[in-house]
Amino acid sequence: ASNIGQILQAQGDLAGALRYTQRALAIGEKVYGLDHPKVAIRASNIGQILQDQGDLAGALQYTQRALAIDEKVYGPDHPNVAIRANNIGTILHAQGDLPGALQYTQRALAIDEKVYGPDHPTVAAHANNIGQILLAQGDLAGALQYTQRALAIDEKVYGPDHPNVATLANNIGQILQAQGDLAGALQYTQRALAIAEKVYGPDHPNVAAVANNIGQILKAQGDLPGALQYTQRAL
Repeated sequence: ASNIGQILQAQGDLAGALRYTQRALAIGEKVYGLDHPKVAIRASNIGQILQDQGDLAGALQYTQRALAIDEKVYGPDHPNVAIRANNIGTILHAQGDLPGALQYTQRALAIDEKVYGPDHPTVAAHANNIGQILLAQGDLAGALQYTQRALAIDEKVYGPDHPNVATLANNIGQILQAQGDLAGALQYTQRALAIAEKVYGPDHPNVAAVANNIGQILKAQGDLPGALQYTQRAL
């Protein structure tokens, strides 16, 4: 039932995924008890489905349950605990609770730095998430610092032309644009576009999103013909 739920979620059938995963959770509770790691996994999966459905309160409830189980089973500094804490941070961010989101995501980062070291891709993912929270809070300098750290890790791990590098370069472009550094923003966003074109081809939605961002930067620079060209391409 759990595997079927994951397949249905991947197919976009969230109602079916929820039904099967809830069934798997009920079986797991009956077989293993309420505080078993497999119960935590299924509760976490339900949380992700509910988040995809837009039920953030329900998603938070199930993910907090998964966190509580894993803390009890593994202790406070286990990678599973970091996963649950990061997921809670994502939910709280979506709910607009930025201080709460920051607290949980920083906890996830601290655990994974301790477990994997400072240069692991998981650390980069958490650092980027923190950067996005700080950006939403208006702490542009902090956002830039964390996102640049994430970029440096992923460049080292994956090389300069990986999709993760494109995402992070685009995020840095957005932060620099918010800081008023339009030239720097354009440089990073053009890099993101070049990688996305190489990875996905010229007609992918990810390419459109980055092209649209370049259009916005060019508009802010006063280059209206250039802005029109990139925005029309995105369209």
